[in-house]
Amino acid sequence: MRTEKPIRIVLIDDHKLFREGVKRILDFEPSFKTVAEGEDGSEAARLVKQHKPDVVLMDINMPNMNGVQATKDLVRFFPDARVIILSIHDDESYVSHALQTGAQGYLLKEMDSDALIEAIKVVHEGGSYLHPKVTHNLVQEYRRLSKENITGIAENKVEYRRPLHILTKRESQVLQLLADGKSNRAVAESLYISEKTVKNHVSNILQKMNCTDRTQAVVAAIKKGWVEVV
Repeated sequence: MRTEKPIRIVLIDDHKLFREGVKRILDFEPSFKTVAEGEDGSEAARLVKQHKPDVVLMDINMPNMNGVQATKDLVRFFPDARVIILSIHDDESYVSHALQTGAQGYLLKEMDSDALIEAIKVVHEGGSYLHPKVTHNLVQEYRRLSKENITGIAENKVEYRRPLHILTKRESQVLQLLADGKSNRAVAESLYISEKTVKNHVSNILQKMNCTDRTQAVVAAIKKGWVEVV
């Protein structure tokens, strides 16, 4: 019987206590393996070269070299590197900067273990993952900029229509809740359905909208006027 190889992870964070907590979560997941740890961004390239991980978890604030600069250098030397930024900052400018340098994920340190596990799996499979709160902030900023670029149309007259020609009514509801920045668990609680059902709806939405991840789907929905962002 063929056994799947575990996802190999390098963890870089200057706070030992936080690092140990994250590693403990990873060790409980059979499909993960922490192959190395570091406490500064300057160690990233060396650790990636030595251990060839599938995913790098990178703290954004470190004393000698921060996570954004480390990610930029890492992606330059190792184009296939998949980096998830760990941060306390949910400000849109931090997120945009991190993504522009090559990170595939951005998690807030207030995340729960389920979000961390899901993010690693999504990024490992080639997708992108943003903490729901971060997604909401990015969407708000995108919406603000979009409104500024609309000429001759009052803000309260921006068209909003449900995509019922593509998505089911329930999928439209899920898409709206994703735009509101809700996690799968929060969507499940709002609609009184299971989290597994939410994941199935999200998969259907991505397939029908030809999107690779939920953030891309939400941004596309805003452009089309399929969701309301207030």
